[in-house]
Order: sequence, then C-alpha cells, then structure tokens
Amino acid sequence: MPTDLTVTRTESITPTLTRVWFSSDDLSAFTDSVFTDRYVKLQFPDAGAVRTYTALFPDLEARTLAIDFVVHGDEGVAGPWASRAQPGDTLSVNGPGGAYRPDAGADWHLLVGDEAAVPAIAAALADLPADAVGSAIVLVDGPADEPSLEAPAGVEVRFLHRDGSPAQLVSAVRALSWPEGRVHAFVHGEAEEVMKGVRPHLLKERGLDRDQVSISGYWRRGNTEEGFRVWKSENRDA
Repeated sequence: MPTDLTVTRTESITPTLTRVWFSSDDLSAFTDSVFTDRYVKLQFPDAGAVRTYTALFPDLEARTLAIDFVVHGDEGVAGPWASRAQPGDTLSVNGPGGAYRPDAGADWHLLVGDEAAVPAIAAALADLPADAVGSAIVLVDGPADEPSLEAPAGVEVRFLHRDGSPAQLVSAVRALSWPEGRVHAFVHGEAEEVMKGVRPHLLKERGLDRDQVSISGYWRRGNTEEGFRVWKSENRDA
C-alpha cells in the first residue's frame, strides 16, 4: 500500500543536490527498515512516471523523512519536481526496499559512487561504528558539488571531479592501497562504469566473494529510468 508524503520544506545541499523534507500520517512501512540503501518508488502521476530514490532519516515518532534529488535544470522528471517543490505538495511512495547495511564484522569498508549514491553512502557512513576503517570515493562535477559527509576518523572520504573520462571511479578503486582483512563494499552509480568497470575489478581481479559486495547501477548515461530498466533487463537476459 502506498505511503502518502507531504512536503514540509526543501534545502540545497549542493548546487546539484536538493533535499526535500516530508511528513506523513503513517510511516509504519518503515518500522522494520534497517538497510542503509533504503529505497522507495516515487510516483509522479502528472508525468506518468515512477522513480527510485533513497529515503533518509525516517523518524516514525515524528513521522518525517527526507529524500535527496540530483537536479540538472529541467532535465528529467524528479529533479525538476524537487526544484519546484513547495510545502503542501504531495507524493505517494511504495516501499521501502533495500539490501545493504555495513557488515559490522568486516575489517574495512569501501564505499564508491556518484551523486546518485551520495544519500546511501551518507547513511552507510553514519551507520559505521566509531572505530571503523575504510575509504569512500565520490564522483561529482566539481568542488562546489562536494556534499558534507561525516565519517569515522578511520574512513577517508575522497572526492573526484569529473574530467570527461568514463572510468574515473574504477581508476580510483584500482589505485587504492588495499588493506589486509575482509572488506565489505558498496558500489553504486552510473551503470556502465559500475557494472562493467568496478564490478569485474572487485570480483575477478580482487577476488571478492559476492557476499562482500553490493554493486548496482543507479542510472545509465543517455537513458531515462524507463530506458535504463530495459537495459538492465537485457543485460540480465544476456
């Protein structure tokens, strides 16, 4: 059953990332939601579209949550909606879903992604214990687009700025000094780079087991979400 959300306020996290805060009469669907990649399906009836986003800070007592939207002008459906959102606007969502939470038994953690993955990466960093160690690598357009990410002292947060290369994330992961011990990795972002670049590096070259990694494309360059779903289906079939 969908959950109805009402906009209470918005805030600019970076020039390309807008946070929309919502209230709801009923957030019971989130009662057992423990994953840091907690996602919901937003329904945009005017556009006849459904979009997938990470839900942040669900507070069942206060009945509030937030969603961060990547905004690039009038491009897309959800971004322009978020840039124009006003208190009182409403959306319906289905979910939440999710599959990843940092493994407390891992020796170190690897978090990799672009702007679309920033909410889930931020939630994962907040979930880590104070003595956690690891690396977070985040790709953004430039210095002004770097969000503030709080992390344990032992987790290095590094931002990459786009230079036109389609393989910046995998190059950065390849260049990492690889600590001893068992790693738990979360890698999400542009599908081609994540699935055809970082994924084979971790599974084949680094020899990680599948239970050590959460890897998925959140979007694909040149595709709408509908086109991206077709691409994912075709790749699964292949």
